[in-house]
Amino acid sequence: MIRPLAVLGALSLTTAATVALAQPAAAPARGPQMALAVEAAQTAVSACTATGSKVSAAIVDSAGVLRVLLAADGASKDSVEFARAKAFTSNALKATTSEMAQKMKTDAALAAKLNADTTLRVRPGGLPIMAGNEVIGGIGVGGTPTRNGVQGGDGDAICAKAGLDKIKDQLK
Repeated sequence: MIRPLAVLGALSLTTAATVALAQPAAAPARGPQMALAVEAAQTAVSACTATGSKVSAAIVDSAGVLRVLLAADGASKDSVEFARAKAFTSNALKATTSEMAQKMKTDAALAAKLNADTTLRVRPGGLPIMAGNEVIGGIGVGGTPTRNGVQGGDGDAICAKAGLDKIKDQLK
């Protein structure tokens, strides 16, 4: 009697496992096509290197997964991490990091919440990537020094915008 029950139990487990595996997979994250992501990052880095800045540019998809990371010759280790974190932050918050940094100046609760999250970098230089009205990722630039009265992060934002402007009409 034990043997037929063991077989029945094994069949039940096999059936349950098959049903679990047959569940539909979650929708894949959206993001710009790889060629567009590379083009945006290259444009952002080129825009900054034209002014003498050695920066890094990163693109993440809608799940915050790093898709592209480019660093100019001589870019610092910090610029790489800041670029990635700014791209992640703009995607996660669905807003530019500059806008969020401004809001934090007048909203102490928001500032405390965002500063407590170590995955976020709320400094200028991160922009959400939009396809229509949907955020499909983020672009971030890090490494621009303060120069001629322009804060480093503001220079990062200018270069990130140049990269995004290069591809925004091709996003779907």
